[in-house]
Amino acid sequence: MAESALAEGALAASAISFWEIALLLSEDRVELAKPLGQWRRDLLTSGLIECAVVGEIGIAAAQLEGLHGDPADRIILATAVHHRATLVTADQRLLDWTGSLERHDARL
Repeated sequence: MAESALAEGALAASAISFWEIALLLSEDRVELAKPLGQWRRDLLTSGLIECAVVGEIGIAAAQLEGLHGDPADRIILATAVHHRATLVTADQRLLDWTGSLERHDARL
């Protein structure tokens, strides 16, 4: 699914996701075969769309009802809502959110 969406120019990620990955790398919770900056550039060159965190998304993230307080998760979800995108995630808390947003469980 992700590979075909990437090839079609229909795969996007919130810019905050790269911050989250950087934190996971600094905590040795994930590994990448290349430096994060190069990995990001390669994804963007391959067609990944990076969604900026604009003020409207920040405001919406703060106003989401029924979602836990993790700021990055709130921004990621608000970004998907803002762009009317399907959120692909393995995060159970985002999958369980009761708001209106199409979601796909990445664990499947």
